[in-house]
Amino acid sequence: MTSKERMICALDRKIPDRLPVVTHDVMPSFLDQYQDGIGAQEFLQKYGFDPILMINMFQAESGQWMEQIDGMPMIVSDSWRISVEDVSGTEYETRRFTIATPGGELTMALQKNIHTAWICEHLVKEKRDFELISRFAPWYRADSLAINSAAEEYGDRGLVRGIVPSFDIYGQPGCWQDLACLFGIEKLIYAAYDDPQWVHAALAFLRDRKLHYVESLEGTAYDLIELGGGDASTTVISPSIFREFVSPYDAAIIEAARKVGQRIVYHTCGGMMPILEDIADMQPHAVETLTPPGMGGDVDLKEAKRRIGSRVCLIGGFDQGRYFTETTPQETRAQVREAFEAAGSDGGFIISPSDHFFAARDDLLRAFVDEAHRCVYPES
Repeated sequence: MTSKERMICALDRKIPDRLPVVTHDVMPSFLDQYQDGIGAQEFLQKYGFDPILMINMFQAESGQWMEQIDGMPMIVSDSWRISVEDVSGTEYETRRFTIATPGGELTMALQKNIHTAWICEHLVKEKRDFELISRFAPWYRADSLAINSAAEEYGDRGLVRGIVPSFDIYGQPGCWQDLACLFGIEKLIYAAYDDPQWVHAALAFLRDRKLHYVESLEGTAYDLIELGGGDASTTVISPSIFREFVSPYDAAIIEAARKVGQRIVYHTCGGMMPILEDIADMQPHAVETLTPPGMGGDVDLKEAKRRIGSRVCLIGGFDQGRYFTETTPQETRAQVREAFEAAGSDGGFIISPSDHFFAARDDLLRAFVDEAHRCVYPES
């Protein structure tokens, strides 16, 4: 099998020739610090990963246009103008974004270090700020021609993967998760109890905006689209909040994706075991990241496979914090084999680090990938 065939076979819960082995994107800081600045595709080829091309290309509706703002493509209009300025005197590099609308301004600030960025000032300070978003924010469409051209050039080398767009500047693909980035997760949890009507209204707007994008994906040559995000894990919220405020909105997006022929992977970094069936009930094609306790999650791979493995493909499950940096190659190999025996016996499993990693030893990376290559399935 080619890498593309192997991964699609697993995504469709069938048995490939061997265990597919991937990583969830490759962090630029890791490539700069540990790989002499090579590109992500060169890194995947160097170690023998089944490669994935991550691409997201958007187009504007009539009366809107695309601008590069702080290195990010964003859609703007006369009613939604975005500017950015540096903020001095802070420990970390800080930028404040201002969105000008006919009804007033919204501001958000991000900080970053060499590894990642985070929000230090949320866009929605008061609930009424969301009214400006619902009135003036532009809606995104996929640039299918550009995506299809990139996918055709990539060919059978690997999987072509995208993401349901998060909100402008900074967000997550899931509805609840995106709102958490806009409003702040602590405030959002309080609001779920104190003003659930407002939370549902905000989630419905974000859902509809994402549905507009997903419905534009018909005929687009993606193999897998990511939805979800860490703010819906049970490390952060209760299963009851998940069932009321997360799954109804994200399930609608998954249903729309299926209607236009797209596969969805639901991404939940953190606790998953109390909501495994709830995630599967949304009917994604795959779930990730299956984060083990050593990485701050709670996933037991064997139990997850038993409970939902007949319904969805499982992606992830590997403790990269320990087995990419601290152990011997033999221990890393043993952990790969243990994961394969727990979740991969009848296909439908793609081994992967549970989300991003920022450090890794060369010998352990090679042991991880090589042992996955050795996890073969008998010929039928």
